Amino acid sequence: MAITRRRFLKTTGQAAAIAAAPAVLHAAKDPQASLPLVDTHQHLWDLDLFQPPWLGGAPEVLARSYVTSDFKKATRGLNLAQAVYMEVDVNVENQMKEVEHLIALSKSSKHPTSAAVVSGRPNSDGFENYIRTITKSEYIKGIRQVLHVDSAEQGLCLQPQYVKSVHLLGELGRSFDLCMRPTELSDGWKLADECKDTRLIVDHCGNGDPKAFLKDPGEEPWHTVDQWKHDIAELAKRDNVICKISGIVARAPKDNWGPETLAPVINHCLDEFGPDRVIFGGDWPVCLLVASYREWVEALKAVISERPIAEQRKLLHDNAVRLYGLS
Repeated sequence: MAITRRRFLKTTGQAAAIAAAPAVLHAAKDPQASLPLVDTHQHLWDLDLFQPPWLGGAPEVLARSYVTSDFKKATRGLNLAQAVYMEVDVNVENQMKEVEHLIALSKSSKHPTSAAVVSGRPNSDGFENYIRTITKSEYIKGIRQVLHVDSAEQGLCLQPQYVKSVHLLGELGRSFDLCMRPTELSDGWKLADECKDTRLIVDHCGNGDPKAFLKDPGEEPWHTVDQWKHDIAELAKRDNVICKISGIVARAPKDNWGPETLAPVINHCLDEFGPDRVIFGGDWPVCLLVASYREWVEALKAVISERPIAEQRKLLHDNAVRLYGLS
C-alpha cells in the first residue's frame, strides 16, 4: 500500500517523539536540565587584535587567544541562550578597538554574545566624552574598571571625578561593575549611596574567597568570614546593587573546589540579595585555572538545587534578560 503524505508525517512524527522521549523524560525528572543560561561574564581575547597587558604574566592556560569558537565548545550542551561580554582590562589606547569589536560581535547572529560591558577609566578627564560616544550603541550595557590591581589605590572609586562619572552612567542608563578587593567592599556601598540612580554590579560575589570557610585552607584567604559576610550584607541593603555569582571557582583550592566548598559563598550572596538581584557569570576562560565551564555550571546547579526552580531560573537566565534589557 502506498504511503500518503499525511501518513508519512504522522509516522515520522511518532518516530521523532519516540526518539525524543528519553530527553523529555529526563527534563521532566530534572527541571534543572531545561533551564536556559545567560552568561553575564564572558571573556574573549583575540591576541591578533589586542593583547591585554596582564596576560604577559598570566598562567599558561590563559596565555592564548580565546574566541567565540572556543566559547561555543566550552558551553556545548549547557543550553546557553546568550552571553554578555565582560571587558578584559585592555590598554587605554585599545578601548575603542574593544568597543568596536564587541559591537560587531553583538550584531552578528553567528555569536552568542549579544551585549557588552567594556573597559573605562571613570577617573579620567576624557571619560564623559568617551561614554557618551560609545553608549550611542544599544549593545554597550556598562563599564568596568578592575579595582583589585596594584595600580588601583584604595578609595579610588570614591574620588570626586570617579563618583561624577559613575553617576553619569546612571543618567545614560548604563551600569558599573564593582570588581574590587574583598577587604574594600565598604567603598562599594559608599559609592552606591553616592550614585543611587546607577546600577552597580558586584562581580564574583565580592571576590569572596572560598578558602576563608575551610578549616585548613592551605594558604591565607583574602579576607575573614565575618568581614566579608558583613560587607556583602551591607551592599545588599542598597537597592541599586546586584550581585553576580561568578569567579569564585578560580580562587578555590584545585583539590577541593566542589559544591561543598563553593556553597558558603554562593548561599550567603543569594540569601542577602534575594532572588531578583542575582545573576550568573561564567568567568570563562579564567575559570579554567581550576575547573572547566561545565564543571563550574554543574557545581553551581548542585549548590542551588534545593531552591525553588523559579528562583534558579531567575539566577541563571531571567534576571539577566531583565537587567540588561536583552531580547
